[in-house]
Amino acid sequence: MGKETMDLAADDAVEAILRGGLAREARALTAVVPVLRHLLGTEAQGLVSEAILARVRGMILDIAAQMLAAQAGRDPAARVPGGDPAALDALAEGLMGEEALLAHCHALATESLLADRLQQRHAIDPVLSPLLQELIAAEDPAVAALAMATLAAQSRFVQSQRRMELALGELPAELFHALLARVPGGTGDGAGLARLQAGYDEATSRLGLLARLVAAMRRGAVAALALEHAGLALFAAAIASETRCPRGEAVLACQEGQGVRLALLLRAAGLAVPAIERQLVLAEPAAQLPPAIGALTPARAAALLGAGRLA
Repeated sequence: MGKETMDLAADDAVEAILRGGLAREARALTAVVPVLRHLLGTEAQGLVSEAILARVRGMILDIAAQMLAAQAGRDPAARVPGGDPAALDALAEGLMGEEALLAHCHALATESLLADRLQQRHAIDPVLSPLLQELIAAEDPAVAALAMATLAAQSRFVQSQRRMELALGELPAELFHALLARVPGGTGDGAGLARLQAGYDEATSRLGLLARLVAAMRRGAVAALALEHAGLALFAAAIASETRCPRGEAVLACQEGQGVRLALLLRAAGLAVPAIERQLVLAEPAAQLPPAIGALTPARAAALLGAGRLA
């Protein structure tokens, strides 16, 4: 057997190991939303952490209350108690069956809890990271203004997660419009919903601001691929930008037990092995670097991720 043939066989073996690890991680992640849907409708415990479950339930109830407030012509942002409790429960129950909403809320709850853990373990501020401080002080006034707006949005996110709330305007556009289409008929004249839709701007949401800030950094966005320097919010946005993966996937890859996915995402983003290893240790102290990850080109890492992408 020639050397070239042996090298190809070794490469195939390494990729088979990576694909196997990625498949195991994907199975674990794709099981989460069905489990969440089950637990939100029952008193079963143990499969998803109580903190995740409480935050997802709280966000969905908050969204349902805002939708009904807008439908009745009230300001949903005021969160003033009112309306029919039975209608609220019915709408919330229906929303708990929406997989896209559950997946989004799960990613947000996970991000919040991971950010808390990173602050406790590594003193990484969940709101004002060193990189965001640098961007606020940037010479380019447009970048500085965008960074300030991002800081304010990130601060609101941290506070809203503690209250287990999620403003409708913070939803991605596709999800926002799909949910409003579900608002039942009632006593309102539709003006409240129209105002809500007219005032919606995805670009000014936290996720929109993070994406715009990473884009404004241009080639300097590589600095956001350092978790300790960028903080989790910008780190996930930078991975999503560099690899074209959903941002939620980047967040979930930072969980314990998702080391293969995170390593492949970082390799696909162009990081070298030492930098990948530093990020893995921050995300999961006991994590081990997947075998021969440095032998993969970024394009090959992206291809492996694409083949094993979450449904």
